Amino acid sequence: MSDQPRRAAHDTGIPEGLLRFMTSGWATPPGTPAAPIEGIERFAARRAALAAAFPGEVLIVPTGHEKVRANDTTYRFRPGTDFYYLTGNTEPDNILVLTVNANGKPDATLYCEPNPGKTDATFFTDRLKGELWVGPRLGLRQTAERFGVATKPLAEFAADRANAPAAQTRVLPGIDPALDAPGGPSERDAALATQLSEQRLIKDELEIRELRCAIAATQAGFDDVVRGLAAARSEREVEVVFGARARRDGNDVGYGTIAASGPNACTLHWTRNDRRFGEHELLLLDAGVEADSLYTADVTRTLPIDGTFTPEQRAVYELVFAAQEAAFARCAPGNDFLDPHRAAMEVLAAGLERLGIIASAADALRDENQFYRRYSLHNVSHMLGLDVHDCAQARAETYKFGTLRAGMVLTVEPGLYFQPDDLTVPARYRGIGVRIEDDVAITPDGVEILSAAIPRRVEEVEAWVRSAAGSRGAGAASSTSSETASVRQPSR
Repeated sequence: MSDQPRRAAHDTGIPEGLLRFMTSGWATPPGTPAAPIEGIERFAARRAALAAAFPGEVLIVPTGHEKVRANDTTYRFRPGTDFYYLTGNTEPDNILVLTVNANGKPDATLYCEPNPGKTDATFFTDRLKGELWVGPRLGLRQTAERFGVATKPLAEFAADRANAPAAQTRVLPGIDPALDAPGGPSERDAALATQLSEQRLIKDELEIRELRCAIAATQAGFDDVVRGLAAARSEREVEVVFGARARRDGNDVGYGTIAASGPNACTLHWTRNDRRFGEHELLLLDAGVEADSLYTADVTRTLPIDGTFTPEQRAVYELVFAAQEAAFARCAPGNDFLDPHRAAMEVLAAGLERLGIIASAADALRDENQFYRRYSLHNVSHMLGLDVHDCAQARAETYKFGTLRAGMVLTVEPGLYFQPDDLTVPARYRGIGVRIEDDVAITPDGVEILSAAIPRRVEEVEAWVRSAAGSRGAGAASSTSSETASVRQPSR
């Protein structure tokens, strides 16, 4: 027997005697059935809903593979969003195939890696997949038991796909390059991605529950940061503290933590987090915990590092707060998705006029001008779920230009960003960046602010930071927002 592949250059060879020794003397696995995944019926219902849109077709949804970080080391694997949504499976190298009959009923198969056990040399010699190196795979039987889907070896996928009529086959694009159509996704494949995104626009009860868990963990992470803020000296320390909570209470951070201090808050996606704090500065913390179920929170708070907003900081913060309140009031089923954005921009434009930054709010709001965008930069909302920018392949008419519906979960996040070198802004405001972001669920008669327990008002934020600084080492400071978590608004 020769050495197996995937041997690193720094490893020594494997003699035959060692291979024989390593593949013998192991206890027989007990064969205990794998427990079904929680919510198994929900995953089956999602597969059925997808299949109903494509009767008589074959749908292929891969999860992707581990990605190389450097040489022979890989990033921690995160499954493809749509694959997880349909299966609940987090293992790499899986492919879901739905063979849909003429009535829209699916026959589901999961192609996955077998678990050959410890009598097979690969458990010891395969650095990327061997059990000794990376832990065991579920294998065919336990995968079927756990996810309620029939399984086949991954090695059989290519032959089975070749036997399926190409004209009736769709592949979810952009996940597994080996399966993608040459030259980019076909219209048929893109339509599958669109269908999945639009199906995920409405969250079921299991999804809402998991988002609540992610938001609760995120609240704990913000509390951790605030407790350590008086002793912290840099953005990197903030990132580390929040990241520890994300791994303790969830799978990971849902996206790169933005810990932007001082003028860095004016850079929307500042993730370098390498600056030391200055005096009397703000910290814009945009962060979310990704739950073990992969649903993520997305919350932003702008904090006075020393516990008190300066008059200029407070003026900007209160303007952004008022814009968010106006946006909340437009979050209701039947309203346009962009209604919260429009309401927030009207408040920001009027405030920019009061601050002496623009001459006329009415002029700035004209469609042909939109001058307020120099300082607000982004829209107020995006969908939230398994991805931080969820449902990205949905059509504009069902998302951006669609209407809000009960079961949608989205962010509400107005902001103002006054660049340090912007001569249109009075000097006293330059370098101030403020964003306030909350996660909301549209209900049948209004909106629920899922992240309402995280302090948001000026007085609450200042008290939060000061209390935490005073009690450092003596326990956590509680998040004691007086805000009501449920806001009900009539449909338009």
